[in-house]
Amino acid sequence: MRYPEERLLLEGTGVNAAGRGDVLFQCNREMSDRMQERSQMNIVIVGHVDHGKSTVIGRLLADTDSLPEGRLESVRASCLRNSKPFEYAFLLDALKDEQSQGITIDTARCFFKTAFRDYIIIDAPGHIEFLKNMISGASRAEAALLVIDAREGIRENSKRHGHMVSMLGVRQVTVLVNKMDLAGYRQADFEALKAEYTAYLSQIDVVPVSFIPVSAREGENIASASAAMPWYDGPTVLEQLDRFSSAGRPHDKPFRFPVQDIYKFTGSGDDRRILAGTVEAGTATVGDEVLFLPSGKRSAIATVESFNTLPKTSAAAGEATGFTLSTQIYIRPGEIMVRASERRPEVGFRFRANIFWVGRVPMSTEKEYKLKLGTAHATVRLAGIVSTLDASDLRLSRTKQQLDSRDVGECILESTRPIAFDRSSENETTSRFVIVDNYEIAGGGIVLENLSGGETILERHIRERESHWETGRVLPAERERANRHRSKFIVITGRPGSGKRLLARELEGTLFRNRCSTYYLGMAAIEHGLEADLRVHGNHAEERLRRIGELARIMTDAGQIFITAIDDADDRDIETLKLLNEPNEILVVGVGENDFFSTTPDLQLDTVVDPLDAVARIADLLMSKEIIVDYEI
Repeated sequence: MRYPEERLLLEGTGVNAAGRGDVLFQCNREMSDRMQERSQMNIVIVGHVDHGKSTVIGRLLADTDSLPEGRLESVRASCLRNSKPFEYAFLLDALKDEQSQGITIDTARCFFKTAFRDYIIIDAPGHIEFLKNMISGASRAEAALLVIDAREGIRENSKRHGHMVSMLGVRQVTVLVNKMDLAGYRQADFEALKAEYTAYLSQIDVVPVSFIPVSAREGENIASASAAMPWYDGPTVLEQLDRFSSAGRPHDKPFRFPVQDIYKFTGSGDDRRILAGTVEAGTATVGDEVLFLPSGKRSAIATVESFNTLPKTSAAAGEATGFTLSTQIYIRPGEIMVRASERRPEVGFRFRANIFWVGRVPMSTEKEYKLKLGTAHATVRLAGIVSTLDASDLRLSRTKQQLDSRDVGECILESTRPIAFDRSSENETTSRFVIVDNYEIAGGGIVLENLSGGETILERHIRERESHWETGRVLPAERERANRHRSKFIVITGRPGSGKRLLARELEGTLFRNRCSTYYLGMAAIEHGLEADLRVHGNHAEERLRRIGELARIMTDAGQIFITAIDDADDRDIETLKLLNEPNEILVVGVGENDFFSTTPDLQLDTVVDPLDAVARIADLLMSKEIIVDYEI
């Protein structure tokens, strides 16, 4: 029975700024509410032009009684008036230019339901001119139907579309061998095509879930078993759809809350620190133990905060909200908050991804880019290209060394800092990313696999740097005797306003007056002095840190006590500076609150009130470590 409130609305939205038209079958508000209560799955249909994708979809809509009232009759009447044979594809091809050409020129979405669940069917174009639209459509799909004409057979686009679906991370693929009526419903033709296409798909690591012989125009094996093909005893198309495994609704997935910002209110004695953002998946409730990644910090949810609402004790997927924690740990924007009891995201610095590149300048291995995943930003490099597919003409290459505009590439990316993410097969919202090149979005993609392990970009850089490090004839021991002290890189870190910079400058002055070879340089000087050059880098904070670390390597090698002050350094910052300063050593002084989780400072100070007393404590530490032999203030 068809409910009036479940009528589908066909809406042509015209052409957007990118020159692409969107033809959308949209549910009204009542149906959207109903769909939220049931499981839902996104299916993409692909295949060569004229192989019958739109006819398959039209049949699914008609046979599940999912069309708007009178839509089927109006299309039949229109065909009769224009002396055109009726086609189920006309139920989708609503734009006049599409009907006149007989092809689908943009991705269309339509909704229908079975007794088991609700479906969003994404009709992806077959013509090569419109393949870029297929990419955006298929990236949302959990399974794919690949349509091949039984009479025409496997075409080059059939192979390329199979590769494209694979590159977009869709692992559940069913092949519909369509137009079996034109092939006389012969089993031999079906088995031959099945064997040939299975052999091809195995080369790109795609294992089809099933092959189904169908005649979409006649309705054979679409919604009910075909009497014309008694030799086939597998599922119908509708049965196969219900057999696909679904990732489930966002509410049912593990909790994911990318931290967008941290608000701290000081008026009226309010000292709450509220973590703000949008819940991307799952639910969380007051009292839940939570974990922050990639830092690894733990706490528990104290309150759920929201504007202009009644008090809440939980938050779910899709809600923009805030949380306070039971313990006041310091969290940076870009972390992902998860429930400690649930499956965790991956954390890594090297991963395999599929990227659709639209930048004017090719993506190459010689440049750094900014990656944005959720609320996290990271500097990345293209470490390798497995294969590319040119979206304009579907040419496949396994030898290209760059991604050109409109290329889809299976690539290896490396970031300079660990980031938290999910694989696309597990959670699409926290696996998608965009890549920024020179302040413009130049590409987008999905994470397929975590490849972290082994040598990082930074470690490789340091290894190569040290292998080319050329020194003079003055030995480190000779510098120590001349300076009357050993070299050391001293990092003083704390929150803004903690007095760390005053302390760093006072320490430099005291050591200098004690005839030590010492130098202080703040991070602000790095940014100000190199501001123009820094514009080419994806992340200013990471580049400043790298440069101060490289400078420390030179200064300590020259026998200096090199001092710097850094705002809010965390474990990763300290580890980066330690690596960059190798083989020389680093000394960490924490002032006031800090963002350390696993790092233990060599000296922890309260907020600096008496600089001379703080300097004396650092000097005592330097003496105890035999860096300096004596001092006076």
